[in-house]
Amino acid sequence: MTNYNSLLFLQSFIRKPKEIGSVWPSSRFLARKMVQQVAWEEVGAIAELGSGTGVITREIQSHVSKKASVLLFEKNEEMNGNLQKEFPDYICSQNAVEMLKIMDHHGINQLDCVISGLPFFNFSKELRERLLNQVIDSLKPGGYFIAFQYSLQMKNLLARTFHIERIQYVPLNFPSAFVYVCKKLN
Repeated sequence: MTNYNSLLFLQSFIRKPKEIGSVWPSSRFLARKMVQQVAWEEVGAIAELGSGTGVITREIQSHVSKKASVLLFEKNEEMNGNLQKEFPDYICSQNAVEMLKIMDHHGINQLDCVISGLPFFNFSKELRERLLNQVIDSLKPGGYFIAFQYSLQMKNLLARTFHIERIQYVPLNFPSAFVYVCKKLN
């Protein structure tokens, strides 16, 4: 993690704390825990929501097939621009609420997995539901939604739509985080 990325993240948090959700980018320990949950040999299309400075994206890049479609969503313009430069082969977009539209535009029918660092509980109920509907509708039956959160507040909401296979605690992150591994019901 460069000092520039850490400073950019902190400045973005100060400007829009509800959108960023943390004062510091995800740790490499959290990023590794997220990607360890994925059956990479089965991934033909994957999306990352809230890509930020690319900490988790770099882990995705080290595991995903070169043939796979990778969609990155980051609302912050400067971070999104940096992602486009660092990952020119990936589809970079700003608004995850338009995920299905962007998939359609690029000829992607379904995703095998969605990885998320979005601070869902910071969002309005309406936005949270719109985002989760995009995730549900984009995933193939049996597809995975892997999300980290800083609390267990999303557990009941996620359990209504997904089978939560496990929740793993990651203490080596600031703040510490929970990784939800959720499978889409058929």
